[in-house]
Amino acid sequence: MPAMAACCVDTPITITPSGYAVVESCSLPSPETFFGVVPPISNATTPTPTHWSPGLSESLYKINGWGAPYFGINSSGNVAVRPHGIDTLPHQEIDLMKVVKKVSEEKSKGGLGLQFPLIVRLPDVLKNRLESLQFAFDSAIRSQGYDSHYQGVYPVKCNQDRFIVEDIVEFGSKYRFGLEAGSKPEILLAMSCLCKGSDEAFLVCNGYKDAEYISLALQAKQLRLNTVIVLEQEEELDLVIEISQKMGVRPVIGLRAKLRTKHAGHFGATSGEKGKFGLTTIQILRVAKKLKLVGMLDCLQLLHFHIGSQIPSTELLADGVGEAAQVYCELVRLGAGMRVIDVGGGLGIDYDGSRSPDSDNSIGYGLEEYAVAVVQAVSYVCDQKFVKHPIICSESGRALVSHHSVLIFEAVSASAAKNPTADSVPFDFVEGLTGEVKADYMNLTSAAIRGEYQDCIHYADQLKGRCVEQFKEGALGLEQLAAVDSLCELVANATGVSDNVRTYHVNLSVFTSVPDFWGIGQSFPILPIHKLDQKPGVKGILSDLTCDSDGKIDKFINGESSLQLHELESGGSNSGYYLGMFLGGAYQEALGGLHNLFGGPSVVRVSQSDGPHSFAVTRAVPGPSCGDVLRAMQHEPEFMFEALKHRAEECGGHEEEEIACVAALVGGFARSFHNMPYLATTDSTTTTTYDNNNCGGFYYYDYSDEENNCNIATSDAVVVVGREDEQWTYCCA
Repeated sequence: MPAMAACCVDTPITITPSGYAVVESCSLPSPETFFGVVPPISNATTPTPTHWSPGLSESLYKINGWGAPYFGINSSGNVAVRPHGIDTLPHQEIDLMKVVKKVSEEKSKGGLGLQFPLIVRLPDVLKNRLESLQFAFDSAIRSQGYDSHYQGVYPVKCNQDRFIVEDIVEFGSKYRFGLEAGSKPEILLAMSCLCKGSDEAFLVCNGYKDAEYISLALQAKQLRLNTVIVLEQEEELDLVIEISQKMGVRPVIGLRAKLRTKHAGHFGATSGEKGKFGLTTIQILRVAKKLKLVGMLDCLQLLHFHIGSQIPSTELLADGVGEAAQVYCELVRLGAGMRVIDVGGGLGIDYDGSRSPDSDNSIGYGLEEYAVAVVQAVSYVCDQKFVKHPIICSESGRALVSHHSVLIFEAVSASAAKNPTADSVPFDFVEGLTGEVKADYMNLTSAAIRGEYQDCIHYADQLKGRCVEQFKEGALGLEQLAAVDSLCELVANATGVSDNVRTYHVNLSVFTSVPDFWGIGQSFPILPIHKLDQKPGVKGILSDLTCDSDGKIDKFINGESSLQLHELESGGSNSGYYLGMFLGGAYQEALGGLHNLFGGPSVVRVSQSDGPHSFAVTRAVPGPSCGDVLRAMQHEPEFMFEALKHRAEECGGHEEEEIACVAALVGGFARSFHNMPYLATTDSTTTTTYDNNNCGGFYYYDYSDEENNCNIATSDAVVVVGREDEQWTYCCA
């Protein structure tokens, strides 16, 4: 459209009434008038840089906001992990693309042959988060002159993975760090893990309770675990009294107070007077009186509360802690043996790096400010009431585990770019147009010649609408409708109204791996983990493998409706395009479903190592196979395989070639049951099969190398070490 291209953007625009036909000429302009594309009008005043750098990518994806101090971009343009936070030395950084290469390469080439999607766990980051939280409270306690100590617990509901829970107990042992459980399976795993922890570590038993739950908690007390049974409902007290007397165990009792303090965001829905959990002031008084009546008021030692996850500001936090501290002091006045105030969860993380208290995706404070707010609020009330400072406990789960897990997945294809040219539009479709449809086309071409952008858009929409109606009535052929679509796309591009957002198809299930995005609209940082020294030239959304229209990610941090991506390469050994979702270590795995029977990702555990690779893979577990997910839905893969095998044998003949064909068919069925449900891409080497039944579902390394300073804590670890020219070994335990 040379006329449009040459048109000044300040030209006055007249909108022609709908249905208006140009009458001064009945001849159509030649197709050549549609050459040229007008760039979209932009309000930006800064010129786009011609040179791209990793630093520009860090700014584009806001990594320094949400990722500090654990994530950055190295000089190769790859996402780098700083496993020890601000104390990470340059040679200790872990290049995520190197991890991806070693994990996904075929075993014959020195890799593990694991399939995507993939969760990379970073225990060093987890350790740093726990130590940072402890340090923040220790510093606040010293600076405020607080006369007691901090003693945290990890709520296992955030991520119940065995190795995460065991790591927290191990890393937190010297800090008396404990666990919080909210169900019978959780209390069982917490009990077993804390047998290896500090004797002083709390086992906080929250959640609704029946006789069996309370018996388990009292049995934990018999095992000399520092167990606290927190009452969520007034009725639970009678069971605690009855069962403890039968077992001859003196319980430690806590109660959850239903505070008035409440925050207005999504995560504050369970707080306030009408919240789901906790006891009102009336119920708290009744509990205290009943305990005094049975001679057990000294057993009431802990006050717990929770004003919601992702507490947005320290002002709200201090308000809630101050209210709870008043309740605590009143219980002391009533004669209870109070010694612990449990401020619950709520320590948030900044998902978008904005440090804004006005968003569910962000918070307006850091660890140090959180700790100071808690310590100040408790000490202020207790000092006013001349009450001894209690032990401060918190149940910070999201803030502990979110950073240590990265979900990596591959983009396998993308929708075609909408860049039609005049040459690609078969203009002979015009010959079949009549009446109003032909008038729309004539008006469109006339507006194009005059450079009237708005009229072009108007007539293109009108033309397309009328042609669709004629197609539905059978008066227009498929070729003609396709030509009209191409013409309208050409107009949209030429006038700058085309959004040009492309769909990237990713080897992932949103429902399995990012359920919080689908369920509550939670946004997570997502970006390519490589090519970040190159300028991304495509705006895209992500579409998953499920047959569900909700199976897409089209909202990103900072309110963006698309993500800046690179063009996909076609073919070649390095054509994989890998994206990472960050800060998803809390809740996503436990909440994930089996929509379309896509199971969980493969998982590797990666620790910082002083060897030449800077990392060691200390554990690798392939994702659930097709057989595993079928079994989870009550199917029996073994019988299913036998039925298919029997049918194949029935359909086959007795000739040697036919027998071989049947054998190949049956072998294919067997491989399918053992392979993961996700797409098998060339670079993922998904032809590798795993026999989860024979190996218990886990694949181990048993390799030690003192020369490379590789420490193996247990025999069931996968350790990847060595120099660049060495092949990594792989064996089934």
